[in-house]
Amino acid sequence: MTLVQTSEAPDLAALHPADAVEALNEMGPEEAGALLSGMDFRAAVNILDQAGFEHGAAMVEAMHPEKSVPLLAEIAADRRAAIFRKLDRDEASTLLTLLPPDARGELEELLSYAPDTAGGIMTTEFFRARPEWTVAQSLDAIGKTASALETVYAVYILDPQGILIRAISLRELVCADPQAPILAIGAGRRTFSVTPDEPREKVARLISKYDLSAAPVLDQSGKILGIVTVDDVIDAIIDTDTEDAQKQGGMQALDAPYMVTSFFAMIKKRAGWLAVLFLSEMLTASAMQHFESELEKAVVLTLFIPLIMSSGGNSGSQATSLIIRALALEEIRLRDWWRVALRELPSGVVLGAILGVLGFTRIVLWQKLGIYDYGEHWLLVALTVASALVGIVTFGSLAGSMLPFILQRLKFDPASASAPFVATLVDVTGLVIYFSIALVILQGTLL
Repeated sequence: MTLVQTSEAPDLAALHPADAVEALNEMGPEEAGALLSGMDFRAAVNILDQAGFEHGAAMVEAMHPEKSVPLLAEIAADRRAAIFRKLDRDEASTLLTLLPPDARGELEELLSYAPDTAGGIMTTEFFRARPEWTVAQSLDAIGKTASALETVYAVYILDPQGILIRAISLRELVCADPQAPILAIGAGRRTFSVTPDEPREKVARLISKYDLSAAPVLDQSGKILGIVTVDDVIDAIIDTDTEDAQKQGGMQALDAPYMVTSFFAMIKKRAGWLAVLFLSEMLTASAMQHFESELEKAVVLTLFIPLIMSSGGNSGSQATSLIIRALALEEIRLRDWWRVALRELPSGVVLGAILGVLGFTRIVLWQKLGIYDYGEHWLLVALTVASALVGIVTFGSLAGSMLPFILQRLKFDPASASAPFVATLVDVTGLVIYFSIALVILQGTLL
C-alpha cells in the first residue's frame, strides 16, 4: 500500500497496523513517538506489536515512561524483548523496573537467551490445556482466553508441572467430537520441539519440513518455555538472509536498516573489511613483482591478467555461494567436505576447459582477422592462456568450496567467506599459476 504524504499527520488508527508501521518509519523517532502516544491505547498496542520498525527502540525512548510502559507491558513478550535489546542500556534498566512483575519476569527470561536462538525469538504467550479436559472444555477455555494471547496456532497439553504431553492444531480440535477427551486427538503421534539454545535457522527448517504453525520450546526436563511461531521464523529468515548477503558482499552485517544506519556506523562496518582486502591485494602486487622479468620479456602476457584473475575469482565466488547456502540449509555437513571436493574438482576442470576454449578461440580469431598481432609465437600464447584458465578455474572452484568448511571448523560464520575475500585469495594464486604455466610453455621462445 502506498501512503500519500500530506502536511497533516496520517490517521494511523485507520490503517492496517503494518501500514501504520511504514508511516511511522517515514518520521523521526520523536514525531513517531508523540503520534503513537496520542493514539487510542488499543490501536497503539496493535501497531507497536508489529515487526518492521526501523527505529522502534528510539521511538520508545522518545516517549514519556507514563505512555511507553503500559504499551510495552501489553504487547507480545517477544516483541517487547526485541525492542529492549535495542534500547540504550540506562533507558532499558529504567523501563524494566517500571514494568509490571509478570511482564518483567517474561522479559528477563527472554533476554537471557541470544537473539538468534529459539529462546530469543519465542513468545511465552500460548494456550495451555489440561490433560483431563474434553474437546468442548478446551474450546470453551480458548474462547475465554484467546484475546489475551498473541496467537492460537495450536493447543499445548501440559501436565501439572508444565511438562509438554502433546501439541495439537486448532483445526484438529475444532473438527474433533466435542465430548471426546482432548488426549484422544493425535494419540501416538510424535511432537516436534526445539531447545531454547537451538539456532533460529534450525527452528525455521523444522517448521518448514513438517509444515508446522509453531514449534514448542522445551527445556531439558521437557517443560515448555514458549513457542516459536511461523511469523517469528519469517522475520528471523529475513534478518539472517540480510546479514548473510551483507557479509558475502565483504562487510560486517548492519545492525539496522540501510537508511537508518548512521554515516559513521556505515563507515565502521565497511572500512575494516575494505582495509583487510586492500592489504590482501598487496600480495597480488608482490606476485607481479616476482615475475617482473617475465613480464618485461613477454609484455603480451599482461593483456590477459584481468581475464585470468576475474575468471578464477568468479569461479571461486560461485562455489563459495553454493556451499554457504548448502551448509545453511543443512544439505551438507562439515564431514562432507571431501565429497564436495570430489564434486568441485572435476567441475572446475570442465568449467576451466570451457573458458580455456573460449580464450584460445578469441586469440586465434583476433590474430587471423588482423585485429591484434600477438607476435610470431601467438599460438603458444593462446595455449598458455587456455591452460592457465583450466588451472585457475579449477583452483578457484576448489578453494571457494573449501573455505566455508574451514571457517565453520574454526567456529566462524561461513557467510564471512565473502565474494571479495575469495576473489582476493584466487587473484594471488591465479597469477602464480598463470606465470608458472607460461614459464613451462614459453620457455625458449618468449621467455
